[in-house]
Amino acid sequence: MTESTAKVNLLGLSPSKLEDFFEEIGEKRFRATQVLKWIHQLGATNFDEMTNISKALRAKLSEMAEIRDPEVVLENISKDGTRKWVIRTDGGSCVETVLIPENGRATLCVSSQIGCSLDCSFCSTGKQGFNRNLSAAEIIGQVRVAIRSFGPFDPSGDRRVTNVVLMGMGEPLMNFENVVDATELMMEDNAYGLSKRRVTLSTAGVVPALDKLAKVSDVSLAVSLHAPNDELRDQLVPINRRYPINELIDSCNRYLQSLNDKRVATVEYTLIAGVNDQPEHARELVKLLRRLPSKLNLIPFNPFPNSDYKRPSESAILAFKQIMLNAGILTTVRKTRGDDVDAACGQLVGQVADRTRRSQKYIPVVQEVSPQEMSKP
Repeated sequence: MTESTAKVNLLGLSPSKLEDFFEEIGEKRFRATQVLKWIHQLGATNFDEMTNISKALRAKLSEMAEIRDPEVVLENISKDGTRKWVIRTDGGSCVETVLIPENGRATLCVSSQIGCSLDCSFCSTGKQGFNRNLSAAEIIGQVRVAIRSFGPFDPSGDRRVTNVVLMGMGEPLMNFENVVDATELMMEDNAYGLSKRRVTLSTAGVVPALDKLAKVSDVSLAVSLHAPNDELRDQLVPINRRYPINELIDSCNRYLQSLNDKRVATVEYTLIAGVNDQPEHARELVKLLRRLPSKLNLIPFNPFPNSDYKRPSESAILAFKQIMLNAGILTTVRKTRGDDVDAACGQLVGQVADRTRRSQKYIPVVQEVSPQEMSKP
């Protein structure tokens, strides 16, 4: 075991776990608050920077702990200002993170798994298979990477990341504990201090984990629906065969009822030409969403290599949106951002050492993101 792997990476410890860590090493639990601020508000990368902690404790921490950020192997900036990072994880696989600036906001889309344990038919990430869950440090480290890309940490300045969405590579609820720890840090006043309305977890519908989430977190909820009936959703989102739409809607309602405010769910619906974009699909969706306090985000399909799906025409997108609006359902169409650097929704493709062998079915797709290609600017 190397020195690096033997040390505890404090970057991913939630406030309570950091308190436990200090207690276990014979220190006062309040030290956790000091260290949280140094790491997450001031951007410390080593313990020598922590000037309000004794030299003895700093030396002790250096022996048994570390603050280790993810390794950035590539940064691309789109012509529209979108930023994408390729991050190498322990074991050599890579994941992607995207920052989307717009109208004074900066929304960071973070990954929660290396690859994805699901296999949604319209998403390039799933075609790479699955390697492992990201640690809490690897998830929260993506936030640090985005903030640092603008220069040194400045807790007194404007927020460089105003919103975080767990909509990158992976299904967050299949990495439950690490995602909960990371989102807790995002919302912790002594860390990033984001509002619970500005941290959103997107799920394809892992119902038991969503019910469990209601007991430990109050992040905002997004649901990757993409179809208005079970027959079609079984094809697009295979986990629907285990947890069909009615069970998912009921679970979403239970989650919203567990919150102490009147938040609604965001329903994500990828529009695919000739598949789920017809007027009859819209009318069916209207009936479904009347059962769930929600707003609808329509996402025109973003093509990727060797996919047979097509983006709908603008007229089809507008017609679908108008049916929803006429029914009184708040509906927006997501702008395609960062597609010139493959950072648009559904285009995130890292470099996955696939343990599932699923990627063998999509070898041409995987070849598009060879290690040589990953290194190109």
